[in-house]
Amino acid sequence: MAVTILGAGAWGTALAISAARYNTDVWLWGRDSAQIAQMQAQRVNGRYLPDAPLPDSLQLTADLDAAVRKARGDGGLVIIGTPMAALDGMLKALPDELPVLWLCKGFEKGTGRLGHEIAQTLRPRGRHGVLSGPSFAKEVALGQPTALVAATNDPALADQAVAYFHSDSVRVYTSTDPVGVEVGGAVKNVLAIATGIADGLALGLNARAALITRGLAEMTRLGVALGAQTETFMGLSGLGDLVLTATGNLSRNRTVGLKLAEGKTLDDILRELGHVAEGVYSAATVRERARSLGVDMPITNAVVEVIEGRLTPADAVQLLMAREAKPELPLDSASH
Repeated sequence: MAVTILGAGAWGTALAISAARYNTDVWLWGRDSAQIAQMQAQRVNGRYLPDAPLPDSLQLTADLDAAVRKARGDGGLVIIGTPMAALDGMLKALPDELPVLWLCKGFEKGTGRLGHEIAQTLRPRGRHGVLSGPSFAKEVALGQPTALVAATNDPALADQAVAYFHSDSVRVYTSTDPVGVEVGGAVKNVLAIATGIADGLALGLNARAALITRGLAEMTRLGVALGAQTETFMGLSGLGDLVLTATGNLSRNRTVGLKLAEGKTLDDILRELGHVAEGVYSAATVRERARSLGVDMPITNAVVEVIEGRLTPADAVQLLMAREAKPELPLDSASH
């Protein structure tokens, strides 16, 4: 069976490299034909992962139809590794009977939908789910130990994910809570911006610990309101991904926060970054989705105010510290 990964960015390429080390029928598609040609010639993704050679068995193509036919013809699996903004279009391009997992983390701008909500609208009888967890692309590409979670209500699809991606360097766990896994993957990016701001202002390790812990609380509140299982947020896609993204120096969202604390403008930061930082684009959408459900997310609100230029980083911290005292628990109450 073949696995086709759609999206030759950092994460799509890293997962393709990891899978191709142990499987001989792995295809990576990218929309930029010039980039794919260069990767084919140099056997490396020089734009995103210049230190990670592509295995000889990894096949590259800029022909979407051919990439999809390969997976479809072999009874294989498609992985969508594009940003969230492209998930709708990618799903529309795929046959309903083809099993699909996506790597996208975020809420869709404008609609506020998570990946599973987009998929349910476009292919209500399709087999689909999300592959997520604490995973920097560079470390996966270099074969460093990583744990992921495949979340789907289709046991056979979960088994396929394990068969393709579980290896000596990647452990794949399974989950029946795609809602919780997606909420964790989306909200942690916003919270990483907040932690980057705190670290950039040199507020100390106590502040970092408080932000991560209270961020986990608001992430959990939102997830439970959307129908997720509370326990999911104690796992890889909740606490695990939050800790990694909020504290790891490879985190683009953390970098945004650090640079905002330095006084740089958002436009300049994104220009320097050169990669997508999903938290910037999903912060306002997370807030709106939370408001529609009556869920209080003060850290997320503060990040939005800084990103949109209504508060300085220092003022946002002062606003959070001035909030009235409340009980820490219960996590599943939208009133705390």
